[in-house]
Amino acid sequence: MAALPISPSSALEFDVVVVGAGIIGLTVARQFLLGSDLSVAVVDAAVPCAGATGAGQGYIWMAHKTPTSALWDLAMRSKRLWEMLADSIQQKGMDPLEILGWKKTGSLLIGRTSEEVAMLKDRVELLSKAGLRAEYLSSHDLLSKEPALEIGKEGGAAFIPDDCQISALWTVSFIEKENRDFTSKGRYAEFFHDPAISLIRGSRSGEVEAVQTSKNILYCKKAVVIAAGSWSGSLMQKLLSESNIALNVPVKPRKGHLLVVENFDSFTLNHGMMEVGYVDHQIAPSHPSTSSDLVANEQNLSISMTATTDAMGNLVLGSSRQFAGFNTEVEDSIINSIWTRAGEFFPALRELELSNLSDNKKVRVGLRPYMPDGKPIIGPVPGLPNLLIAAGHEGEGLSMALGTAEMVFDMVLGNITKVDSAPFAVTGRCYN
Repeated sequence: MAALPISPSSALEFDVVVVGAGIIGLTVARQFLLGSDLSVAVVDAAVPCAGATGAGQGYIWMAHKTPTSALWDLAMRSKRLWEMLADSIQQKGMDPLEILGWKKTGSLLIGRTSEEVAMLKDRVELLSKAGLRAEYLSSHDLLSKEPALEIGKEGGAAFIPDDCQISALWTVSFIEKENRDFTSKGRYAEFFHDPAISLIRGSRSGEVEAVQTSKNILYCKKAVVIAAGSWSGSLMQKLLSESNIALNVPVKPRKGHLLVVENFDSFTLNHGMMEVGYVDHQIAPSHPSTSSDLVANEQNLSISMTATTDAMGNLVLGSSRQFAGFNTEVEDSIINSIWTRAGEFFPALRELELSNLSDNKKVRVGLRPYMPDGKPIIGPVPGLPNLLIAAGHEGEGLSMALGTAEMVFDMVLGNITKVDSAPFAVTGRCYN
């Protein structure tokens, strides 16, 4: 952490500097631009949507969340804010489907055994008591909603009709455009392909005064927000390396694959779907799983069925989870396992050879920012009150982005947060 700036190409001043141009960083910037008169700079080592955001499935779901968990209120608030955004787009005479890829498909959380069905019935009751519309569907009931799905007579699903999905790429494009509308007013600037390399602190106050990037010094009058996804932990270590603050942000990358089959016409899915095993593997197991999911001990590899038809009519299948460092190479064995797993639920897929779909096959690989306790970090760094972290959402970054942005905004401006921020605090979670 530099005490004095090194020679930059240029020195610029903003109220808020956001490091990270994924969905969290961009929505944080958007919140300050729309909710205040503050100026914002967004910095990234690459370009928007280059990390987990661009590789996601786009679920805005409550089906797999638990009302008693620390994430519940933030997830509910975020979902409400996404719904309000979709409504506002519609009120302006535009179609949220065309702008965001917004689809209120509802979600199906699927089980195939009597044990899984019992759990789903309990979940439906719990979600209903929490105020959500939720119902249990037997395998017979499911047939009319999803004719292509086959789960056996014992199976069933929790159906949450108000769950939604969006296109991450379309949504980021829309948010970028919103943000850039403030450029001509002198309130917004982007610095891409320009990684942050150090923080500059005031010699008297000790507060962070600027972010040194590879090309610029960006002075901040209000706050610096680190929202660098899976890179947040290593970045914070680098930025604080010369300080006396002993902070260990335990965010680490959790690799995921999605298989996209474009122009798929064998069947269409009416809802987003996820098997129960996906919920089990959101938190990495400390011992081998006993579920029917595929688990490799070395990287805690798990593969669970998720499936949806996106706004462009493509079949999107997932998903895998593994710890493989920052490796983003496509692993064909995992793609084949995703296809095989999906075939256990959709018999029509078993009649198709994945190799024959090579012209229509696309693979998305992203690094989910994993936190060991399953909760993101959102809040100021002790000892540096104007340095905040917003990271560690794993596969829920898109879903919880708007609520996270609102929370960061309220923290910086000294407002009471709409959702209790205590579960996401840095204190007690980021020290050796």
